[in-house]
Amino acid sequence: MKNKISVIGGGSWGTAITYLLSNKGFDTSMYLRDEAVLNNLIKTKENKKYLPGVILNKAKFTNKIEIVKDCDYIVLATPSSAIVSVLDDLKKYINDNAVIVNLAKGFEPKSQRRISEVSKEILPKNDFVVLSGPSHAEEVGKDIPTAVVCASISHEAAKKVQDIFSNDKFRVYTNNDLIGVEIGGALKNIIALGAGMSDGLGYGDNTKAALMTRGIYEMSKLGIVLGANPHTFTGLSGIGDLIVTCTSMHSRNRRAGILIGKGKSKDEASKEIGQVVEGIKTTKSAYELSLIHKVDMPIVRKLYKVLYEGMNPEEAVKTLMAREKKAEIEQIFFE
Repeated sequence: MKNKISVIGGGSWGTAITYLLSNKGFDTSMYLRDEAVLNNLIKTKENKKYLPGVILNKAKFTNKIEIVKDCDYIVLATPSSAIVSVLDDLKKYINDNAVIVNLAKGFEPKSQRRISEVSKEILPKNDFVVLSGPSHAEEVGKDIPTAVVCASISHEAAKKVQDIFSNDKFRVYTNNDLIGVEIGGALKNIIALGAGMSDGLGYGDNTKAALMTRGIYEMSKLGIVLGANPHTFTGLSGIGDLIVTCTSMHSRNRRAGILIGKGKSKDEASKEIGQVVEGIKTTKSAYELSLIHKVDMPIVRKLYKVLYEGMNPEEAVKTLMAREKKAEIEQIFFE
């Protein structure tokens, strides 16, 4: 096959996608900076640190960013907080026809911009596609059936990515609502933190169901104001990703939330998880966006207070429950 692909990032998700694409027969390289992980991959074909048990027999590994020079697709599998520096590095070598495929779920933390907005500024000539949905790396690496969605302002680019990534165990849908898919993928991590805190506090299914339902509502409210299609939040990048992230122990955000619910700080929880917990920084970005756009997001507001102002998680739940009584659906959904 002629398509040449570089996956930028050697974490669990980058490893799973490298496994998927290389096994389809594409010329696939993984770029990573961690020399210990790189050397281990070269020797054993296994990322024992981030995704043990998944063997990458058909991929190549490098710490040379120049690998992207002749690539048709560049897959971003780095934390959203690193996206500016990564794109700055790429622009020195990338060709104008290469398609950017983003896996990160979050905002650029200094500006609260979506990743597509940052990419458009730094790489204006390159089509941008986001891939999102309920997809734990641990399961993709085991060929467990998974469905995701890709979105772009370019329908042609989205269709190309759909074809490149799809196989009989990994089904890819397309969506023209780039904003909604990005917002859903980012904000579900916040609600998963809250779901984990609920578990850490010893609350039950009723609490988590309420949190998830009202959480998807808050995601939709902000998304609509930012220009998203509300129906997107009922799909794979909204409810689908929310369900899997709030209920699975594969979820870093849920696991971090459990630790915080049991009394640890956000920094202590992140250190124990050992990988980036996107929901922590995303909570700050979403809170700031809610203020800028005057969107009432009580769950996000309380989680911000827990994470950044030291509020007790149990007190946060009590104040959420004691808020002024209101109707379930607000006028924004009918305008």
